[in-house]
Amino acid sequence: MSDEEKEQMTEAEAFERVVKILTPHVRNTDALKSVKNETNILDDLKVNSARLVDVVLAFEDDFDIEIPDEDVDSVNTVGDCVNLIVGKAS
Repeated sequence: MSDEEKEQMTEAEAFERVVKILTPHVRNTDALKSVKNETNILDDLKVNSARLVDVVLAFEDDFDIEIPDEDVDSVNTVGDCVNLIVGKAS
């Protein structure tokens, strides 16, 4: 991803990509159909906590960013992911 693309990424675009990355790991597909920023990744989407490592690695690859462990610990909702990614990508 070029610097120009990173600068132009909106929260809506990041949200769409976050949901796409989370989708294969979601066990509650009903919650996925109505996913929003407030949706909790572990509690609502039922993403297995062990799969979060895979999700974080996918975020890093897809958005070409690095996410430190302490940042991962503060991410609980889809909106947390979007904010973290948009912040790192800018």
